[in-house]
Amino acid sequence: MSSTHPVRVIGLTPGSLRLPQSARQILAGARLVVGGKRLLEAVPSELMPKQAAVLPISGPLPPVIKAVREAMDRGEDVVVLADGDPLFFGIGKRLGEEIGRENMLVEPNVSTMQLASARLGLPWQEMDFVSLHGRDDFSPLYAALVRADRIAVFTDAANTPAEVARALLERGADCFSMTVLENLGSPDERIRPLALPETWGMDFSDLNLVVLERQYPPEIELTMGIPDHYYLHQNNLITKLPVRAAGLAHLGVEPSSTVWDLGAGCGSVAIEASHLAWRGRVFAVERHKTRAAMIRENIRRTGAWLVDAVLGDMPDVLADLPDPDRIFIGGGLGGASNRDTALLKTACERLAPRGRIVIHCILLDTLHMAKDHFHEQGWHFGVTQLQASATDSLAGDLRFKAQNPVFVLWAEKP
Repeated sequence: MSSTHPVRVIGLTPGSLRLPQSARQILAGARLVVGGKRLLEAVPSELMPKQAAVLPISGPLPPVIKAVREAMDRGEDVVVLADGDPLFFGIGKRLGEEIGRENMLVEPNVSTMQLASARLGLPWQEMDFVSLHGRDDFSPLYAALVRADRIAVFTDAANTPAEVARALLERGADCFSMTVLENLGSPDERIRPLALPETWGMDFSDLNLVVLERQYPPEIELTMGIPDHYYLHQNNLITKLPVRAAGLAHLGVEPSSTVWDLGAGCGSVAIEASHLAWRGRVFAVERHKTRAAMIRENIRRTGAWLVDAVLGDMPDVLADLPDPDRIFIGGGLGGASNRDTALLKTACERLAPRGRIVIHCILLDTLHMAKDHFHEQGWHFGVTQLQASATDSLAGDLRFKAQNPVFVLWAEKP
């Protein structure tokens, strides 16, 4: 139900933090004024209503939301101050979710992004926007690097421009240039195009925005069905294209999936899974250093920046990874040396409810071991036996050369 006293959310001009003329009358009638300390201090004292209580935002939002709700219940006028456009990576989104959009009226201002685009002469309707505020991982940034040629990155005190540059260089994403825009709209505004390594050890204003621009495309287009010979791999250790396609189809990767590719080899399954899980996370786990290095090189060549290459012995190395809802096992279960492994047990325990697991089995012992495990767990499962043949040159003509048969075992956790 709509309140007779909706919360008024007012955007201040970025940089100068001027209060729009049209919003002064709104502020004059407020009984509660909410905003960050910097925003509250920017309002001239003569414009701050004497009858109003002032609530600075200096920590988690739940206590602030509670105070706003209580003021609304008392029928008081509430004003919330924001920087720029409150609905563009601002407090407006959270406030609307908590009190209902029908109980909120927004007075927007020019956004920091609009100022940045104007300074650089860049149209921004096709940009991707990433906020790293309060995050301890860069997965939204990596996802944007895959799909966008221009990306605006909102940083914070921990995830600085230097950390953004470090993240790109660690992934091998040096095909992007960086521009750092500081204190936009203020007298000490500064705009600096910077080489990624140049940012190491540099200090930046707390009020900054990073714009990344792709300078050249990846060597290999990231898509489904990348030819096997495009991947750098060792001793033919690659999940071949027909079997890879079948495995990914059974896995049913969704845009927000968290995917584990265990015993990843050259990373082909993880790389193509990342094309599907473009809002999720993908981990390619491999215990051999050489193969792990090949995964990183294949990530660089395809621009599959969303994929994390993880080097270590399973299952111990899985402890620090987020729980998956999709698991692919292409290696690590078969052979005498792995007969007593706890990998399958650990994978099944960590898999999210209604998650899916796919195992490619070449050895019959591996197939029976995995099938018996799912039967004991009471999981719904099935097996597809797949053998593909591909053309090969012979005597000036073509013949079909058979690839090894593979059992594609899939299961779904209740």
